[in-house]
Amino acid sequence: MHIPDHFLSPTTWIGASAISGGALAYAAKKTQKKLDERQVPWMGVMGAFIFAAQMVNFPVAGGTSGHLLGSMLAAVVLGPWPTMIIMSTILGIQCLFFQDGGITALGANILNMAVVGTWTGYGTYRLLLRLLPGTWGQKAAIFAGGWMSVFLASIVAAFELAFSDTLPLSLALPAMAGWHSLIGIGEGLITVAVIQYLLRVKPELNIAPIKGGMNVHG
Repeated sequence: MHIPDHFLSPTTWIGASAISGGALAYAAKKTQKKLDERQVPWMGVMGAFIFAAQMVNFPVAGGTSGHLLGSMLAAVVLGPWPTMIIMSTILGIQCLFFQDGGITALGANILNMAVVGTWTGYGTYRLLLRLLPGTWGQKAAIFAGGWMSVFLASIVAAFELAFSDTLPLSLALPAMAGWHSLIGIGEGLITVAVIQYLLRVKPELNIAPIKGGMNVHG
């Protein structure tokens, strides 16, 4: 899903960078206000895990690529605000050191994966938790949030490519949405499996709202 250089028009990548910059500044403020010592090492562990998972890329039409995001996983464990920072750091490292995504497109990639991916997935998860009771309801909410985080991030990327006249929307949208609807299934399953594993081996995490609240809200 990383968009390379020269795929976005200046208007598109400058606008996306401005939105991403504002969102990250607010996320940093919220995280600094709520962060406690227990979460700092988990931010590092979660970042390392997601970084490794994102190195597995799936080719998508138009020269772009798709991969597991991990934003939903981090948001459930730590909350959406620190997740935005984790995801943005990962994307920055991948861009600067691995040429995975363009420098000019970094703001757009952050917008798609760190902002849209985090909040659409986490919002879906929280909404479904209220509607689907019980353990299986929780698993379904996690799965749906993981799927939605990938799918909607890809939709936004498709519109960015179309606004930049790189690809017509009639090509970009079905290509990105089609591939990522499948990738999202893997994202959802992996997210459920990892969170269930963490609940078994690290019950002291008290992953919220499943068990009452480690993550940063507010």
